[in-house]
Amino acid sequence: MRRWNGLDEVPADGGRSVVTIGVFDGVHRGHQRIVGTAAEEARRRGLRSVVITFDPHPDEVVRPGTHPPLLASTRRRIELLEGLGTDAVVVVPFTLELSKMAPDEFVQSVLVDRLHAAHVIVGEDFRFGHKAKGNVALLRELGEKYDFTTAGMPLVANGDTISSTYIRQRLDAGDVEAAALALGRPHRVEGVVVRGHQRGRALGFPTANLETLPHTAIPADGVYAGWLVCDSDRYPGFRWPAAISIGTNPTFEGAGERTVEAYALDRDDLDLYGEHMAVDFTARIRDTLKFDSVDALVEAMHRDVARAREITSEPRTLR
Repeated sequence: MRRWNGLDEVPADGGRSVVTIGVFDGVHRGHQRIVGTAAEEARRRGLRSVVITFDPHPDEVVRPGTHPPLLASTRRRIELLEGLGTDAVVVVPFTLELSKMAPDEFVQSVLVDRLHAAHVIVGEDFRFGHKAKGNVALLRELGEKYDFTTAGMPLVANGDTISSTYIRQRLDAGDVEAAALALGRPHRVEGVVVRGHQRGRALGFPTANLETLPHTAIPADGVYAGWLVCDSDRYPGFRWPAAISIGTNPTFEGAGERTVEAYALDRDDLDLYGEHMAVDFTARIRDTLKFDSVDALVEAMHRDVARAREITSEPRTLR
């Protein structure tokens, strides 16, 4: 698997390619089907398969501040794309100059001159070029001009239409199970562990407080069961069952800052400050509540931990 940071890193003598293009936010089941189909077609033709994705999100460049919350970090998105059997991923820096390319110029400079496309597979609603004037029909027309074929595929998995917008809506509602079904895996939120108010430690539940990445799609406030994941030098490949809290800690005076905190079940010996961590959401346990006393909160936390233990110990299959 090759990873190229920008088109300039693509070898000029790499031969012809089967190419698929998109932001692929979340790399959900619909995206997986498209990328997998491209990889299979490339193997059938004896060619390399190449995925083109963009960073940052095009909307952030064209209309700053308007793009939706992101379902996966760039690093995570690339990891997921690489796991789909493709030969190479090209991360193209999305710039104003790129956004102003006419469709024909984009096709010639990117697909033809750089990647020597023989076949291009995209989502059926794919748009490209200045002001998104290009669509699948135009891509087919340009393919006749530049000697490649085009296929536009619906974003469908198991007969269901999948969209990143739908997944964000489910996360906004706290329905992490429906989001996971559409993603094909639990939704993940990443960040660096920072020092918080350390209330959890004082109450017997030391939590990892994540400073999340900008523009992250964070589920609705509530308590969830899931997993705390680390792949640092200190804890390489570690994954602990966890109770996860999202909210403003309304039981305490002065609360107000929204946090994402995870308690690794039955672990009070972890030194995670400064580590890059992730939480994977398995199921929602309850809403965020304001309790009348700290003792009532602690009782609820014990129940939350017990429920999180049950959920994370159950075999779960995405259907």
